[in-house]
Amino acid sequence: MEIKDIKKIRKELNLTQTELAKKSKVSQSLIAKIEAGRLDPTYSNAKKIFNTLNEITQKQTIKAEEIMMKKVISVNPESDLKDIIRQMRRHDISQVIVQDREKLIGFVSEKDVLDAFTKGAKGTKAKDIMGEAPPTISKKASITIVSDLLKAYPIVAVMEKGKIIGVITKSDILRKAYKKGLI
Repeated sequence: MEIKDIKKIRKELNLTQTELAKKSKVSQSLIAKIEAGRLDPTYSNAKKIFNTLNEITQKQTIKAEEIMMKKVISVNPESDLKDIIRQMRRHDISQVIVQDREKLIGFVSEKDVLDAFTKGAKGTKAKDIMGEAPPTISKKASITIVSDLLKAYPIVAVMEKGKIIGVITKSDILRKAYKKGLI
């Protein structure tokens, strides 16, 4: 990577000058001058910019299939509260997928279970408390897309040929980022 490549790489990553400057902890005007060829940056500023571009590139190359939990734990719509809790405890998970004949129809979170429990709904079934089906993505989706979805949903399902092949939660992303030294 060379200084003359900064603009090209920034645009490939869909970053504005302001976004790159903020992430690199340099000024936007510095980025503009470097890209226009009107300024040779100091070593420390060039290093900050290159490190930021490398980090963003690396994050975008991590795919859903590298992060996902391949063992999908699910319950059916008729599963009762006790069975849902048992599955969550057995597999140390905080949400469980609800499937009806291998079709994703929703998910149940710890919050859903807790709400049902506090209301005293003893005969409660998964279909009574489940949330709408979580978003689904391809196994080739980037970590950036997954992260954006996880800001709005607690779980994302990874699909291939109409079947769930994995699930991703925030903790899965954090685990992968930690292992890769991104945090």
